[in-house]
Amino acid sequence: MSKIANRDYASLNLSGDNYLQWALSTRISLKSKGLGDTITEDNNENEKNRYRALGLMRHHLIDGLKDQYMTIENPLDLWKALKSRYDHHRMVLLPKARHDWMHLRFLDYKSVDEYNSALFKIVSILKLCGQEVSDSMMLEKTYMTFNQSNSVLQEQYRTKGFATYTDLISCLLLAEANNELLLKSNGARPAGTAPLPEAHEVEKNDPKETYYVQDNKKPYGNGRGGFKRRGRDNSNGLDGYSTGRKGNHNNRGRGSNYGRG
Repeated sequence: MSKIANRDYASLNLSGDNYLQWALSTRISLKSKGLGDTITEDNNENEKNRYRALGLMRHHLIDGLKDQYMTIENPLDLWKALKSRYDHHRMVLLPKARHDWMHLRFLDYKSVDEYNSALFKIVSILKLCGQEVSDSMMLEKTYMTFNQSNSVLQEQYRTKGFATYTDLISCLLLAEANNELLLKSNGARPAGTAPLPEAHEVEKNDPKETYYVQDNKKPYGNGRGGFKRRGRDNSNGLDGYSTGRKGNHNNRGRGSNYGRG
């Protein structure tokens, strides 16, 4: 697992279905390390650089494929052998890439980013197969595959005269973002309606306060149902209150008077 983690790019499969990607990555890696001339014809690289290049190429082969070319000690010979074995995949991928390019349409994608990714994937395969795709070709492909309902926008973008495909995509991405923002703004509330009140606003209460009075409560000791409080008042010599019952009750005490109930 550590060897796989140390690889700079994917190893060449035994079937060779990733040969074009592998060949491009190997060429770039060798040139970045100053070993690009080791796979060119009639090079004068020293033995040390040749073995360094050979080690890098073998390190990016799967084990089954590595064993089949274990006797080759020149990176140029290994490069030619692999190209002779797997370069036919170029002719297999090219027709499919051309078919995908022919049927690529801007209107078939939900977003600009999805269309842009699909286009670059097809263009990369075409370039790997040796077919160049210019900016003018990508611009025309985008213009011609606009939706018919957007024919006015198509002409507006065309008249702007974009020099590169990247400039057109940047403008389309900006327009798409502004359109999404406009839709969100319009969907916030129906047209012609007032905005909702603020959350901190409260309804004002009626200044008139209402008081509730229980009319079933009567003063203590009023008529029937009152209570009799016993006790002596030393200040005036009166004994409490009498109950509201019929008849008189004599409340006699020292220095007391007769009280009528």
